[in-house]
Amino acid sequence: MYIENNKTVTEEMKVEQIYTGCLAQGAYYIVSENEAAIIDPLREVKPYLDRLEKDNVTLKYIFETHFHADFVSGHLDLSKKTGAPIVYGPTAQPEFEAIIAEDNQIFEIGKVKIKTLHTPGHTMESTTYLLIDENGVETAIFTGDTLFLGDVGRPDLAQKATNLTQEDLAGILYDSLHTKIMPLDDSITVYPAHGAGSACGKNMQKETVDILGNQKRTNYALNQPDKESFIKEVLDGLTAPPKYFGMNVAMNKSGYESLDNVMNKGLTQISVEDFEAYAEETGALILDTRSAAEFHKGFIPNSVNIGLKGDFAPWVGTLIVDVKHPLLLVVDEGTEEEAITRLSRVGFDHVLGYLKGGFEAWKNANKEIDEVKRISPAEFAEQFTENSKVIDVRKLTEYSAEHIDNAYNKPLDTISDWVKSIDDSEHFFLHCAGGYRSMIAASILNSHGIRNFTEIEGGFNGIKKTEKFPISDFVCQSKTL
Repeated sequence: MYIENNKTVTEEMKVEQIYTGCLAQGAYYIVSENEAAIIDPLREVKPYLDRLEKDNVTLKYIFETHFHADFVSGHLDLSKKTGAPIVYGPTAQPEFEAIIAEDNQIFEIGKVKIKTLHTPGHTMESTTYLLIDENGVETAIFTGDTLFLGDVGRPDLAQKATNLTQEDLAGILYDSLHTKIMPLDDSITVYPAHGAGSACGKNMQKETVDILGNQKRTNYALNQPDKESFIKEVLDGLTAPPKYFGMNVAMNKSGYESLDNVMNKGLTQISVEDFEAYAEETGALILDTRSAAEFHKGFIPNSVNIGLKGDFAPWVGTLIVDVKHPLLLVVDEGTEEEAITRLSRVGFDHVLGYLKGGFEAWKNANKEIDEVKRISPAEFAEQFTENSKVIDVRKLTEYSAEHIDNAYNKPLDTISDWVKSIDDSEHFFLHCAGGYRSMIAASILNSHGIRNFTEIEGGFNGIKKTEKFPISDFVCQSKTL
């Protein structure tokens, strides 16, 4: 056996990790002889169908580790297109036909076996799948959100579905790890569902594959002296999950519209006149997916900018929240399909269409245009005084590490709360780490009628290079805006 480019290969078996960076999500493709299995597939299933055709194999099973909260899985479309059954672990209650496996149940794919290990705690149906190779050797575990590299799954997402507290769930997770995973051999490969950047954990490593022995040595959660300490450490610093998570769980559990239908509707070209009318008549949100560098120079009034070249889908879910809200897109030519696909991954299926000809068509039609005042870090250095007000929209952890002295920390993910407290009569500067998040914030502020601010290109990374600002470590602010 050898591992190369996140693939495990033997003479009779291939395991491929299919990693999607913008969601920090790993799906898995397993082949033995003329049969295959896929674990935790993404919403768009064509890449899996292409692999099956290329390898000339039949998909035998679709395994789900749990009801995902941060993305909509492709299990239903994949099952319809291939005829392969969907498999969940014990206690799962999907509203569609599926195999509900028993603990320790064995599934055969070619010459290899997959064993169900029920590992509740992240959610009650959470299941780890143990891969046993053609020689009967336990080779790898697909841990879903039970065990990450450097962390474990957050134990607070299933509270609304049960009468358990997050402390209860953390205790159950501890038992699962210590009875089902820790006893396994150190040489076993760990394939988690997520890596660094996912909101499903708080301390994940940048790597996406590891061996279990290394996790036993380095993962803080696996090195707690007892259950009480584990519960305390796992829950410490856990922020509220994004509000769209519950809606994604519901879609994964109850079902959703075929992605083919979603794409057909979303790929409707809409003229400038109709686009303007649709926005007024439907109450649709205008979502502009262009870069911050382009957006600030001109955009349709009240549109929100979330750049496609970034953590697009998670920010859409975090800030728009309601997956059923109708959307109208402004995109760079040729990116329409990518935008709709990435929206569908987090359940936003109600795209009415996109502006034909993009923003240039709107501009050429002499329609009303708005702008965001953006300056360079050097210009900021010239304009900054000791009385300047600065809003830093980075996460608290980023702000705590280093920030401009006396800057206010107003994280982007809570903007719906703090935007109401902004006094537009007093000018302020706005920044994040590199300019992506601050332009999102700028567009939202604009849509709320707040315009007396200046956004800083390049964010804190650029500001630091000027070496003209007093930089502070974290100081708890007692004053408010």
